[in-house]
Amino acid sequence: MFSMITKEHKHYILIGLLLLIHFIGFAQANIEYETSKPKAGEGLHSFLLRHKLPPKDFQDTFIKLNKGKFGKNHSLLAHQTYLIPKSEIELYEPLYGTERERFPLESKALKGTAFYLVAGHGGPDPGAIGKYGNHVLHEDEYAYDITLRLAKKLQENGANIHLVIQDEDDGIRDNQILKLDNHETCGSKTIPLDQNKRLKQRTLEVNKLYKQDTEAYRRCIIIHVDSRSKRKQIDVFFYHHKKSKTGKKMATQLRDTFDEKYNQHQPSRGFSGTVSDRNLYLLRNTTPVSVFIELGNIQNYRDQQRFVKADNRQALANWLYDGIKKDFERNNKK
Repeated sequence: MFSMITKEHKHYILIGLLLLIHFIGFAQANIEYETSKPKAGEGLHSFLLRHKLPPKDFQDTFIKLNKGKFGKNHSLLAHQTYLIPKSEIELYEPLYGTERERFPLESKALKGTAFYLVAGHGGPDPGAIGKYGNHVLHEDEYAYDITLRLAKKLQENGANIHLVIQDEDDGIRDNQILKLDNHETCGSKTIPLDQNKRLKQRTLEVNKLYKQDTEAYRRCIIIHVDSRSKRKQIDVFFYHHKKSKTGKKMATQLRDTFDEKYNQHQPSRGFSGTVSDRNLYLLRNTTPVSVFIELGNIQNYRDQQRFVKADNRQALANWLYDGIKKDFERNNKK
């Protein structure tokens, strides 16, 4: 049986509805919208198209959002500043794998940036090798996975991304043991076995892409995993070309960000990662400002935890992103 709704119940329901309407209005008022004024003679349809909003999908939202700012038949007024509706833009990158290839644009924090991401080794060269229990760890697979995670994070926040080393089969993987293959390419080209040819190939690819782009902030990030003795535990190292002051500043910002993160998440651990110049082929010959990163010792058990756990690989990518974002923001203040 249904119970009778008394006058007192109706009173409380009315108050609840009013509070809900107030909350919705408050939430909408606190959203940060982009704003724009119409051009001379510009109608609503053209205004929305100029802001890359399909009129069919956004006209009603735009009118509600800007209530009281229109002329007859919702004509735009030259003196008015209009709020631009937010639209969720879906990005697509098949190299991230079928489960992650479609994802939303989360922000435009890195609008005006371009990145050339070079995962170490690949193709016929697996790079450094470490033993992990009964398994073998290969540098190129872990460097590539972390590079993909960084690329996605940068792209989610408005950056123009170029994955210089690519593998159409892998995508971002959450396994501890990443299976070795030799399917990686440099752009669309087969990676040569000869080291000098391999380094020259990826350098030419970076410089070609750099020349095509127009963003003011363009950076090359090169990601490797080091190999030392099994007993040698190391932190993340950041290298730059000796003549690149901008590269040194970026490497230092990345290093400082890692220091902050370790202090936040493992305050008793400490962080001994360093910044230094290195006479490395890619640092010498790539056109954009470049930073070369060694993420740890693939031979050391404690360092291996940094790579084999997917959450840790994501944390490395996130921390690199945070450092890159800070470096970009610092450059924008100049």
